[in-house]
Amino acid sequence: MGPQASHPVTRRREPTVVFITPKISVPDDELHESFVRASGAGGQNVNKVSTAVELRFDISANWTLPYDVKQRLIRLGGRRVTQDGVLVLFVQTHRTQEMNRKAAEARFVELVQKAAEPPPPPRIATKPTRGAVRRRLVGKAIRASVKSTRARVTGEDED
Repeated sequence: MGPQASHPVTRRREPTVVFITPKISVPDDELHESFVRASGAGGQNVNKVSTAVELRFDISANWTLPYDVKQRLIRLGGRRVTQDGVLVLFVQTHRTQEMNRKAAEARFVELVQKAAEPPPPPRIATKPTRGAVRRRLVGKAIRASVKSTRARVTGEDED
């Protein structure tokens, strides 16, 4: 048997849908998986089988996600999002290809679910109460008197 080619193996599946939330789903054909050789533990298996999964999702070309979810996904993705707007998830935690594939899809779903959550409402600035202002001023006055007692005594010269 000849030497193995070093290019990644790409596998296509039948078209299905990945459900993110009840209102958001992503067509499976927009998720592109590549299988490459993993590093780390695995014995001889790690040198023979392409078990690591590289999941790619083109955020900018997607038409099912709302615009604000896409923006939050790009922000959440951080370094995992390329300049072209492609989310790249690399998973090699398990020894089998199928387990890594499931883990990559689970990470993708978790990331998009987090991006689908609306941001918290901004904090409403409130005015301090009269009692809080009074307590703050009393505290400042006490502190000022403590500090003024530390000053040098003037006017009383010893002869």
